[in-house]
Amino acid sequence: MSTKILQTIFALFLLTAVSQTLNAQRWEDLGSRVVNWGLDKDVIKVTYREGKFNAIKFVVRGGAVNMHRCIVHFENGETQEIALKHQFRRGDDSRVIDLVGNQRFIDRIVFFYDTKNRSRHRAVVNVWGRH
Repeated sequence: MSTKILQTIFALFLLTAVSQTLNAQRWEDLGSRVVNWGLDKDVIKVTYREGKFNAIKFVVRGGAVNMHRCIVHFENGETQEIALKHQFRRGDDSRVIDLVGNQRFIDRIVFFYDTKNRSRHRAVVNVWGRH
């Protein structure tokens, strides 16, 4: 084979690898909830049409919220409990939380929290999933 053909094949291979890596890092909005005052929990329902996910993260807007934990319920009935224990201020994001088992369908995400927000702004908690 000529050098030009080998370079073209290598370039196509490299582009395919980069494309697969970028697609693997695609984040999707799974849903959001406006949190209540005091101690409470909320549920974000995720449909199977949204695909399989290997990680989630929380984004807080509008106000502050003190997260305690969350439970990810998978379509096969298994769960993963995650201790968050973090005081999120308006505009904060959580760490990237890897899901056990990699690439799984999520049924719902239940998160437990409390608010002591004196600014009278209710926080909006948004959950993102990574494909």
